[in-house]
Amino acid sequence: MHLIQVDSVQRWMEDLKLMTDCECMCILQSKPISMEKDEQNELLLSSQYSTCDSLQLLLKRAWIISTELTRIAQKLEKNRWHRVHSMTVRVNCHVRSMINEHNTFTRSSSEEMHQLEKLLIDKCSEFTAFTERCLQTEDEEILKSMKSCINETLTTVAQYFGQLIELVLTHEAQNLLRQIELSGSLYVTESAISSLFSLAQEGAHLCRIIAKEGGVVALFKICRQDCFRCLYPQTLRTLASICCVEEGMHQLEKVDGILCLADILTDNSHSEATHAEAAAVIAQITSPHLTFTQHLSSFLENMEEIVTALVKLCQEASSGEVFLLASAALANITFFDTMACEILLQLNAMKILLAACSDKRIVDTPYSRDQVVTILANMSVLDQCASEIIQGNGVQLLMEMLFEKSSSGNPAEVAACERVQQKSAVTLARLSRDPEVADAAVKLSCIPRLIKLCRSPTERNNSDSVLVACLAALRRLAVMSPDGLEDSDFQQLVKPRLVDSFLLCTNMEESFV
Repeated sequence: MHLIQVDSVQRWMEDLKLMTDCECMCILQSKPISMEKDEQNELLLSSQYSTCDSLQLLLKRAWIISTELTRIAQKLEKNRWHRVHSMTVRVNCHVRSMINEHNTFTRSSSEEMHQLEKLLIDKCSEFTAFTERCLQTEDEEILKSMKSCINETLTTVAQYFGQLIELVLTHEAQNLLRQIELSGSLYVTESAISSLFSLAQEGAHLCRIIAKEGGVVALFKICRQDCFRCLYPQTLRTLASICCVEEGMHQLEKVDGILCLADILTDNSHSEATHAEAAAVIAQITSPHLTFTQHLSSFLENMEEIVTALVKLCQEASSGEVFLLASAALANITFFDTMACEILLQLNAMKILLAACSDKRIVDTPYSRDQVVTILANMSVLDQCASEIIQGNGVQLLMEMLFEKSSSGNPAEVAACERVQQKSAVTLARLSRDPEVADAAVKLSCIPRLIKLCRSPTERNNSDSVLVACLAALRRLAVMSPDGLEDSDFQQLVKPRLVDSFLLCTNMEESFV
C-alpha cells in the first residue's frame, strides 16, 4: 500500500510542474490514488512522459477533453449546475495540461498555434467563470438566460479545441514526414515511421491528415530505396493503414504505388515478411467495403503479376498470418475484377488453397477459412471450377465448413464463422449445377446438414444470411437428388417460394408461452 501511495504522489508531483493557473483541489481530484478504476463519472489520466509516447499522451488527453465536453452538454440540458461547474473546471485543467505537455515536447510551434492556444485558454476561463456564477443564484429566469450564454461558450470552446487538435496533429505529421524525407539515418527513419504508424492507428481522420501532408508519397519513396530494405515491412504496414481513406488511395495512384507493390511482390530477393505486408496493402486497397477503388486503373495492368505472386505466397506461407494476408488480398481481388477468377483457375489456385486448408498450421482460424471460401464462392461461377473441386476433395471441405463454430465466443470470430457457413452454402448451390458435384454432396450427407441449419437457429447463430444460403443450396440439391429429403422437409423447405420457407424457418425462433 505504501508503494502505491508513493507512486501516486510522484505522478502527481511530475504533472504539477506542467500545470499553471489550475485550482489545486481540481488537480488533486483528477489524479488516481491507484491504478484501479474510479467511479464511472470520473475520467482520469496518468501521465508518464517520454518523447516516444508524447503523441499518444496528447491523443489520450484530447479524447478525455472531447468526452468531457459532450458530458457537460448533457448535464447542462438537465440543469445540473454543480456537476456542470465541476466538469468545466476539470476541462480547464485538462486543456492547460494538454497545451503545456505538448509545448514541452514540441521544439517549435507556429504563431497560429500560439494564438489558438491563447484563445482556447481564455475561453475555458470564461466558461469556468460563467458556470461558477450559476452556482451563486437560484433564480430560474437568471439561470435560463445564462444557460444560452453557457451553451454558446461551450460551442466556441469545442470549436477552438477542434481547430487546435487539427493543427497540432497536422504539425506532428509534418514533422514526422520531414524526418522520413530528410534523414539518411536508419534509426531516425525507423523511429519516424513507427510514430507515423501509431498516428494512423488513431482513425480515419488522422489517416486523411497524413495523406494530405504527403505521407503516402514519402513512404513509397522509402520502398524504392534498397538502403531501407529492412524497413520495408514496417513501411508497408503503415501504408496499409493510411490507404483506408480516399485521400490515401489517390496519392497511391499518383505515385504509381501499384507498380511498386507489384515489383516488391514479384522480387524473390525480398523477405516473406515484406511480401506479406505488400499483400496487406493490396488487400486494403481492393477491399469490397471501400467505395473509391474504381480509379485504380493501374491495378488492372498489373493484376496478373500480382495474383501470380499472391498465389505463390499462399503456397509457400510459413505461418497462418502470412497465409491470411495473401488469401485476403486474393479474395478481395476476385470481387474487384472477374478476370481474376480466370487467372486463378489457370494458376491451379483451387488446388493450392484446398491443400492449404488441410494444414491446420497454416489455415488455423475462421478468418483464414473465410478468405478461402470467399475465393471458392467467387470462382464457382466458372464452369471449369467443378472438376477442380472434385479433384481437390473440395466438396468434403465445404461440408466441413457448414459445421464452422466459434470456440471463443468472440463477436468477430462468431461473425467470421457465420460468413464461412454462408459462403460454403453459396458455393455448394453454385457448384451443384454440375451433377458430379451434386452427387458428391449428397453422398457426404450435405442435405441433412443443410436442413439442420435451416431448422435450428442456434446452429446458424440466428443468422438470416446463412439461412437464405442454405435454403438455396438445399433447393439446388433437391432438384438433383429428390429422394434425399423427407416429405415434410420438401413441403416446408423446397416446395414453397423461397421467401415463404424463409419466414417459416425464422418463425421457429419464436416461443409462445
